[in-house]
Amino acid sequence: MSIRHVLVVDDEPDICELLEITLARMGLEATTANRLQPARALLAERDFDLCLTDMRLPDGDGLDLVRHIQHQCPELPVAVITAHGSVDTAVQALKLGAFDFVSKPVDLKQLRELIDAALRLEPVAPTTEDAQSLSVPAGTDTSPLLGASKPMQGLRATIHKLARSQAPVFISGESGSGKELVAREIHRLGARAERPFVPVNCGAIPGELMESEFFGHRKGAFTGANQDHTGLFQSADGGTLFLDEVADLPLPMQVKLLRAIQERAIKPVGGTRELPVDVRILSATHHDLEKAVREGRFRQDLYYRLNVIELKVPPLRERHSDIGHLATHILQRISEQWGMEALELAPGAREALQRHSFPGNVRELENILERAATLCEGPRIDADNIDLPANGFAATHPSSQAPLDDTSDAETATSGTDPALDEQLAAQERQAIATALQQTGGNRTAAARLLGLSFRQLRYRLKKLGIE
Repeated sequence: MSIRHVLVVDDEPDICELLEITLARMGLEATTANRLQPARALLAERDFDLCLTDMRLPDGDGLDLVRHIQHQCPELPVAVITAHGSVDTAVQALKLGAFDFVSKPVDLKQLRELIDAALRLEPVAPTTEDAQSLSVPAGTDTSPLLGASKPMQGLRATIHKLARSQAPVFISGESGSGKELVAREIHRLGARAERPFVPVNCGAIPGELMESEFFGHRKGAFTGANQDHTGLFQSADGGTLFLDEVADLPLPMQVKLLRAIQERAIKPVGGTRELPVDVRILSATHHDLEKAVREGRFRQDLYYRLNVIELKVPPLRERHSDIGHLATHILQRISEQWGMEALELAPGAREALQRHSFPGNVRELENILERAATLCEGPRIDADNIDLPANGFAATHPSSQAPLDDTSDAETATSGTDPALDEQLAAQERQAIATALQQTGGNRTAAARLLGLSFRQLRYRLKKLGIE
């Protein structure tokens, strides 16, 4: 393999020497420049694999060089070296397209991790225009984000670009639009792909346990702390921490989270010292976070740290041309998971889906098709198997044809269902199914008949409810 080449731009001889020694020990070759203009000249003369630049230069600053590199050679990752505490400057560099930043005095371990990550980056993906001109069909690569519509092509192209940075990304979009899938794709395509991706639903953690869950705790820190506990930040060390429904964080936890992000360090509950952590933060919510800031429910400073770059996930109604492709993919997955013959949509069923507004987005489409798969008699799903209420929300009243099946998926197809009611209904279903199986000696066909279900419907409910 050829030796990788790094451009170092700094006017302090000591820093240049330190960086040259560090790079040499990593088997990398370094070329140094002490000003902005010589650095631009070197970039024009030859190719580099990485650029490390100080923020303060005699004839300009690192931000000028970041802009130049993004314009002239966007495939080159550039990291900036900032003064200690200059978080705002570092955030500005990330917004402009810098890969990452490191603060003075330079921590060599952090610097080596940064360099390793930058050199693992994949080549730049084609732009949206390139993809269209090459007629790249949806789903031909390994991306799980399906669809050939312009919004989806644009989304995939933006994800490829964001994957080349370590900047925090705030993913906005409606419920069911696939925000976690987008976060996983940013992680998969980035330099941290081989390290953990740790998702957390911020609204699902009890307030009294939140600090321990995020930062861990030491044995004896509080009643019940019988052993050391590794928190989410440490679990994601070297990888990505995805904060879903971040708007649900209570204000006291927002303060602690802000400090952890800024200092790149956490202190476990009951611990005596801070521990360095290296995580990329991705966050999401279906709430209006700017409104939450205006109303004082979300800290403005944390909002600016999380929302360095915002990525909007388009709702399904803005990419109707993708519905057919998505439906085919979902039905193929259902067939494989349920061990049944391949399912297909009749033209009338496909037209019915095309006319629907899908307020629940892709998640609602999945639920509608799962339900249709339980109702159809053969492999063909007809229009009368597609349950599309006029108001756009999933049905919640029972059907005489499938009394247990109808209480199923309203929780994921709508945003207004009471979670407590969902769990109560699920518990009643489990009990009814368990009783029927007990009465029939475990015979599923007989149990389905007793419950007024088809065998396929019962199999679906067993899988959905997690019943062995």
